[in-house]
Amino acid sequence: SFEEINIEEVPGTAEIVEKVNGGNQTVPTLVFSDGSALTNPSAKQVQEKLASL
Repeated sequence: SFEEINIEEVPGTAEIVEKVNGGNQTVPTLVFSDGSALTNPSAKQVQEKLASL
């Protein structure tokens, strides 16, 4: 499952996105349960990551 979060409305989330994107607020950014992140990923990248968790 996933949770969609608006980084302009939820305090602290913009900072998380900036941290994993070298200071940029690039969306979509997906943060996974293992702490890793993908920025603007393809469907294939998401599928591969989910399969590895």
